[in-house]
Amino acid sequence: MLKTWRRLISASASGLLLFTVLINVHAGPADAAAAAVAQGTEQDVFRIVALGDSITAGYEPGMTDPSVKPYGYAERLLEQGWYHGRSELKNYGVLGLRSAGLLQYTGAIKDNAAITPEAIQPGLSDPRIGQFAALAPQIRTELAAADLITITIGGNDVSSLFLNYKTLTDADFASQLEERLTEYNMNVTALLKNIREVNPQATILLADQYQPAPRIALGASYDKLMNAAAQFTIAAENIAATLNQAGAPLKVAHVAAKFAGVEGSLTHIIGAGAADFHPTQLGYERIATVFAELQWGEYRMPAVTAMASETAPMSIVVKGKELNTPNKPILKNGQNFLALKDILNAASATGKWDNKTSSATVIYGGRTVVITIGSKTMKVNGADVAIDTPAFLQKVGKEDKTYLPLAALATGLGFDVNYSSKLRTAFINP
Repeated sequence: MLKTWRRLISASASGLLLFTVLINVHAGPADAAAAAVAQGTEQDVFRIVALGDSITAGYEPGMTDPSVKPYGYAERLLEQGWYHGRSELKNYGVLGLRSAGLLQYTGAIKDNAAITPEAIQPGLSDPRIGQFAALAPQIRTELAAADLITITIGGNDVSSLFLNYKTLTDADFASQLEERLTEYNMNVTALLKNIREVNPQATILLADQYQPAPRIALGASYDKLMNAAAQFTIAAENIAATLNQAGAPLKVAHVAAKFAGVEGSLTHIIGAGAADFHPTQLGYERIATVFAELQWGEYRMPAVTAMASETAPMSIVVKGKELNTPNKPILKNGQNFLALKDILNAASATGKWDNKTSSATVIYGGRTVVITIGSKTMKVNGADVAIDTPAFLQKVGKEDKTYLPLAALATGLGFDVNYSSKLRTAFINP
């Protein structure tokens, strides 16, 4: 397996599959609460589908262990979605994919037909390309339901030209650049039309192509390659202007401008060798910022610092608002607990405390959760559900505050609970 991943790394400058993992906070017994009270219609979910090459997949050099989950722009975009409500991500970034390959892939998706890896693009070395090819009919359903479709494609169209610029005369470079621009324009226009046939209304965000090498590495050729990248931006803008329609937005995510002049810190091209154009973590954050600002007008970060202790309580965002209360969350047995009053305020729920039974009752949206101090079960609409760590009383000043297990309570109330280990933040949405 290690040799396989090494071959993948050297095979292409773009693309590795993204393994998207949505982690519920303290999954386990609390999950049973959702099953115990499953009822009613499905909540509104903001659905993101990401298509493209390894920039979409979130690949970085050195990821020789398939168990290591990339943390690229797509994961970050999902986190930004959680700030605004329930959100899901489907990611189909493919190692080494060119615009011609994405055209073939979206054609199969549009036609609701399976396709072979070779028919998508000969020689693709992505270890899951067979699975992705067979999933084309399923992806059609996901694409049709998407609210937001993001695309990064074209890096592999031009990477060989950028790598070999030293061996070409200016005339040959210009000629080959024109060929690649023509192919890119034709393929991207056609693949976007395929997507529009499947989903006529979703917002589509198409990234332009950044130039990955800093001036210090390119010397006098820096301006030459930057001008080449700028022509791809112009091509993307022209495509968007042609296909953008009222009620069906198609926008260009101007990633290239964010990399200009700071390529050394935003890409791995110096540290990993001249054959690798992939972004660093800072680069992926910059890309995600561009996408998020286009979609929501902002890119948010929690107040928790990167230096926060692993034993310190995480940040908690409820319905888009980060909790800021003098009754600080308490971390106990790996779970976060909040004071009853803070939970009621944050969730806009109603509740009461019963001194006789030492229990808190919380009501939201037709669901009732009763949690008793010291008990390893809670009642969800009358049904007993096990919880890992009981509620407890905590002395705050002169008062005893009732602290409830956040994940169990939120799940019991039917909330969507997601946890970002990178941000150390729990996102809770009704």
